[in-house]
Amino acid sequence: MEWRGRRGSRNIEDRRRMGGGRGAGIGGAGVIVVLLLGWFLGVDVTPLLQDQGGFQTESPAELTAEDRAMGEFVSVTLADTEEVWAEVFASQLGQAYRPATLVLFKGYTQSACGGASEATGPFYCPVDRKVYLDTAFFTLLAERMGAGGDFAAAYVVAHEVGHHVQNELGILEETSRLRAQSDEVTANQISVRVELMADCLAGVWAHQAAASFGSIERGDVEEAMNAAARIGDDTLQREAGRRPVPDSFTHGSSDQRMRWFAAGQASGEIGDCDTFRVAQP
Repeated sequence: MEWRGRRGSRNIEDRRRMGGGRGAGIGGAGVIVVLLLGWFLGVDVTPLLQDQGGFQTESPAELTAEDRAMGEFVSVTLADTEEVWAEVFASQLGQAYRPATLVLFKGYTQSACGGASEATGPFYCPVDRKVYLDTAFFTLLAERMGAGGDFAAAYVVAHEVGHHVQNELGILEETSRLRAQSDEVTANQISVRVELMADCLAGVWAHQAAASFGSIERGDVEEAMNAAARIGDDTLQREAGRRPVPDSFTHGSSDQRMRWFAAGQASGEIGDCDTFRVAQP
């Protein structure tokens, strides 16, 4: 992905110097298991890491050269999503797009939806309309989960911005209401459809970005597909030493995540991302 020297977004809130770096506590493999459990169960496991000295939330953080480079990368990627979704909203929906703010943090910070940490992974908070991201997640994705590459990281950003698109369209509010009225299994199924839609919207972004900026290079889409596969619920559950239980899925299987990203990437049409119109997503 060609990103260096390109325009960055003004909608970045950088909190990385505010502290919250991870300490020595649980060993490396133990941290990975705890994080995987948190991601596929949909819970914040920060307290488990804190109990083991896993987070230090008060000392100021120093930014490394890699931190600065990843911050610039995220800023350019976010700027691309802003241009793409402004055009898609105008041409396909006849609406104006209001961009999200992306919060960069290191270790731990607060959001309007609760604590944001390495343990929660990247997420979108519809209350304050912000994406929260610790770029250390990209290192984890590459080194521990086998999903490296700058476009794999771009896919993660585009997926979270996809949730903002859903929020702009009123989808998150409606699905949150439905989940609150449902039993656990049904609520999980609704969550899966929401997440797969965000994957598809990330694919729409990839399609439009390729056409608009020419920034996507050979192998980039494969990197995104590999990342989608590596963070499927079934794969995460196996990596955490558990048998995959479909009723507990909240984001979709690896196959589903790849299929829906590919669907959006193939057409570039937001209308092709309606995961609620199909019997089985």
